[in-house]
Amino acid sequence: MESAKTSFSFIGFIKKNAVMCIALLAAAITCFFVPPDKEYFGYFDYKTLTCLFCVLAVVCALKNISFFYILARKIVQLFKTARISILVLVYITFIGSKLIANDMALLTFLPLGLFALTATGMQKYMAFTFIMQNIAANLGGMLTPFGNPQNLYLYNFFKIPNLEFMGIVAPPFILAVALITICCLIFVRSEPLILDDEKVILDPKKTVLYLALFALSIVIVFRGIPYWVGLIVIPPVLLIVDRKALAMVDYPLLLTFVFFFIFAGNKARIDVIRDFFSMLLEKNTLIFSTLSCQVISNVPSAILLSQFTGNYADLLVGVNIGGVGTLIASLASLITFREYTKHNPGKTAKYIGLFSAFNFGFLIVMTLFVLAFNAIV
Repeated sequence: MESAKTSFSFIGFIKKNAVMCIALLAAAITCFFVPPDKEYFGYFDYKTLTCLFCVLAVVCALKNISFFYILARKIVQLFKTARISILVLVYITFIGSKLIANDMALLTFLPLGLFALTATGMQKYMAFTFIMQNIAANLGGMLTPFGNPQNLYLYNFFKIPNLEFMGIVAPPFILAVALITICCLIFVRSEPLILDDEKVILDPKKTVLYLALFALSIVIVFRGIPYWVGLIVIPPVLLIVDRKALAMVDYPLLLTFVFFFIFAGNKARIDVIRDFFSMLLEKNTLIFSTLSCQVISNVPSAILLSQFTGNYADLLVGVNIGGVGTLIASLASLITFREYTKHNPGKTAKYIGLFSAFNFGFLIVMTLFVLAFNAIV
C-alpha cells in the first residue's frame, strides 16, 4: 500500500514538473556525447539564476501578505460589467507579468478571475478569461527583461542595452495590447458583474520591507548592483521574516534552467548539431525560433538557440511571440491549463479547442506583423 502511494506521488511529481524532467533527460543524454569536464562550469549563467531566484522569492513573500490579491481586487471593484471587469483582470495579468514574471502573474491572478466569475455566476466566461490571461501573461512579459524567464536569460547572455531591449520588443508588444483588447470587447458581453466586499488588511511593515526587496531585485536585474548582493541580502531577510516564501520558490523552474544550460552547452560542442542549427538560424532566426517554441517551449528554445546565432533581436522576439501557440510553447500555458482543468473537470477538450483557436490566431497575426515590420524597417 505504501509502495503504491509512493509510486503515485512520484508519477504526480513528474506530471507536475514535466518540462524539468524532460530537461534533465535531455541533459543526461548529451552527457554521453560530451562527458562532464571543467568546461561545464562555463555553461551556467549565474546572474540569470540569481536574479530569477531573488525575484521569485520576493514575489512569493508579497503574495503571502495578499498584496497582489488586494491590489487587483480594488481595481476590479471599480468596474460594474463583465466586459470591463474581465478586460481589467486580463490587463492586471498583463501588467503583472512585466513586474513579477509571467508564471507568477498567472499563479497570482488566475485565482482572482476564478473567484470573480464564480461569485457572480459568470462561469460561462471562465475558459475565455483564463485563455486571455494566459496570452496576456506570455505577451505582456516581453517588454521587460524580468517579465519572462527567457528574456532574463537573453538580456544577460547578449548583454543587451536596456533601451535597445525595449525598442526591439515594443512593436509586437503594442500589437499584443491591441489584439487582447479587441478580443475582450468582442467576445464578452456588457453584463452586470459585482463583487461582494471583503476586508483584507495589509501588514504595513512587511509591505514596505518586501517592496524594498523587490526594488533591490529590479535594480540588480538592470545591472545597477552586482547580482551577488541579492544573495547576501534577500535570502537572509526572508529567512527571518517569511521562511515560507523561500519554500514556495519555483525551484523546478530554476532546475529546468540548470539542466537546459547543460543540454545547450553540450549541443554547442557537437560539430554536426552546431553547424545544422547555425544554418537554420542564418536562414530565418525569427521563424525558426518561433517554431522551436511550439515543440520544446520558449525557455529551452532561448537557451539552446542562443548558442548558434548572434541575431539576438529576432531571437528575442521569436521566443516571446512563440510563447503562444501549443500548450507546451510556454510553461505559463501549462500552469493555466492545470488551474482550469482542476476547477472545471470534464471540460478539457473544449478548453484545448478554444485555447488553440485563440493562441494560433495570435501567433499567426503577430508573426506576420513582425515579418512585415522588419521588411519595412
